[in-house]
Amino acid sequence: MPLPSLRLTALAVATALSLSIPCHAAAAPLAPAAASAAIPAADFFNNPDFSAARLSPSGRYLAAKRVAENGREQLAVVDLVNTSAKSVANFKDTDIGYFAWISDQRLLFDTTDKQIGQGARRYGPGLYAVNSDGQQFRQLARHNNPFVRNGGDDNMLPWHTFMLHADGAQNSDQVYVANININAPGDFDHVELLKLNTKTTRHTTVEGPGDTRDWLLDAKGEPRLAITHEAGQQILHYLDPKTGAWRKVASNPMFTGGKGAFQPLAFGSDGTLYVSTSTGNGIAAVHTMDLETGAISPKPLISLDGYDFSGKLIFNNGKLLGVRFLADGEGTQWFDAAMQGAQKEIDAKLPRTVNIVTPPTHAETPYLLVEAYSDRQPRAYFIYDTEKKTLNLAGHSHPNIKLSQMGTQDLQHYAARDGMKIPAWLTTPAGAGKNLPMVVLVHGGPYSRGTAWGWKPESQFLASRGYAVLEPEFRGSTGFGYQHFHAGWKQWGLKMQDDIADGVKWAIAQGIADPKRICIAGASYGGYAAMMGLVNDPGLFQCGINWVGVTDINLLFTGHWRFTSDLPPMWKKYGMPELIGDPVKDAEQFKATSPLQQAARITQPLLLAYGGADMRVPIIHGTRFRDALKATNKQVEWIEYEEEGHGWALPKNRIDFWTRVERFLDKQIGAGAAASTASAATTKPTPSAP
Repeated sequence: MPLPSLRLTALAVATALSLSIPCHAAAAPLAPAAASAAIPAADFFNNPDFSAARLSPSGRYLAAKRVAENGREQLAVVDLVNTSAKSVANFKDTDIGYFAWISDQRLLFDTTDKQIGQGARRYGPGLYAVNSDGQQFRQLARHNNPFVRNGGDDNMLPWHTFMLHADGAQNSDQVYVANININAPGDFDHVELLKLNTKTTRHTTVEGPGDTRDWLLDAKGEPRLAITHEAGQQILHYLDPKTGAWRKVASNPMFTGGKGAFQPLAFGSDGTLYVSTSTGNGIAAVHTMDLETGAISPKPLISLDGYDFSGKLIFNNGKLLGVRFLADGEGTQWFDAAMQGAQKEIDAKLPRTVNIVTPPTHAETPYLLVEAYSDRQPRAYFIYDTEKKTLNLAGHSHPNIKLSQMGTQDLQHYAARDGMKIPAWLTTPAGAGKNLPMVVLVHGGPYSRGTAWGWKPESQFLASRGYAVLEPEFRGSTGFGYQHFHAGWKQWGLKMQDDIADGVKWAIAQGIADPKRICIAGASYGGYAAMMGLVNDPGLFQCGINWVGVTDINLLFTGHWRFTSDLPPMWKKYGMPELIGDPVKDAEQFKATSPLQQAARITQPLLLAYGGADMRVPIIHGTRFRDALKATNKQVEWIEYEEEGHGWALPKNRIDFWTRVERFLDKQIGAGAAASTASAATTKPTPSAP
């Protein structure tokens, strides 16, 4: 069933969110905004007020994370029948991490500390269970690994016990969890599957086919697939219910993909295995796999127009209701007539947003969860009653964001110099005109998808300050078919870089960007591309911003003396040489495409920021690059967040960084730069005496 892309353009979305529906917390229509002060950076970059909402299996309860008075994220549960709410888990010194319902009465969760950076994190997230009424709280796994312990915690699982991100049976106190045997950061021997009783902590080990790296549960919540890795291959093993033994079904490359490569998605109630795989056209779609032969069905269940399938199958009481997917933005294809009708009703009540509707897994109530968002509207969560036809607001992720000050986002396509079509996200300020100052925001990875249509704090923060934002999905980006992905292999600083420059030239030709006021910015690979943009195309970019960016490809292979790299050994051995290049065979290319080696050619103003505890792109990338720039560039601003890793985990550091970005851009290409230029142009020199 081929589906068109969503094509969620700004023209399809109105300029304000107005809800004429009964709500527990009324959402009044938003009037057009008069000129007002800019929204503070904190309102963009603080942790969300309300997030990760999930219905219980029956649909009676809603669990979500909310920020408590002490600033910590707590786990709250709402009884939708009695309309009562309660905090069921709230710590003084840590935050709720991931959580899941294991039955209608019980939740499993772990923790994360959002007030410390990566450098202070040394141990696991812990594992806990609690009832939906807050009773029978139990710690199941240690959240640290102390050298000295008292005897009271001997029955706990070790700190390296983690949740499976799978629903399971959701009908008892039992749950499957993963005991990850870790060698070093980014490297582990195998994943041991444990069946755990969350009230007694008694557990048993599931026998796997070898050094298993991942597991997939069937429709009854029992282990049915195990994945092992060998010599760069992902090998799929099936636990045959007829024999009770594991057997190999299929294998494919772990990193390079290609025709026939697959990713298991889910089991149907009849034992059908659904997989995402690319066939003749190089676009990944949803197919079924014959578990006897490993053969893929020739006809897809779902295929997207121009997009690899990314998403999940939606089941209720074993019935396949629909498929959630990502095209331009998120969408759902419903097969079930009742869900089609409910979606239509909800869309009529919320006509100005994309409305992601999720039913409970074992529905016994009329309640559906709705996540509503647009390019200008951060996520808001609602409960829809299919019997009463009412839509009630549960919470907003970023309640202080003013829609009237948000920009609009469109997906554009432009031609690279060799003719390849490059998708790019363009965000323009509210009420924007032509010839705007522009920030080219390059995504990390690079072998990943950059973004999707919707509200994003970084691009909307920049748009609220008057900048157009261009985010290219350059070749090598995933999600747009194998050809687009493969075209980026070994193209760091080369054709991948040309794609970014060609996007800038397109924006100038369209009258969007002022050619004299363009800055390039990005993190990780995006930071690398920002610096190479200054090297390759100095006439296009007036400044550059690089946070946690790679500055020399060789350093990714060799690491450094301070921390162990968290790049998995298999990625270094089988992925990096194929996709990025070989340090020996491609030595000359690495030198020519190294910002560190080419630092003398960079003369534009720079903002550099790194985390002192980064194990992905160690800070040596930043310090060596900064030192190499000293001889030729006196306009370098340096920031180190000592406790941070590969990105900014702490809200205070996100707020600080983006406030610095705002000042830097204002001085280089923004209103401050324009005022300075105008002042210089109107100042007449004093005539010299004869």
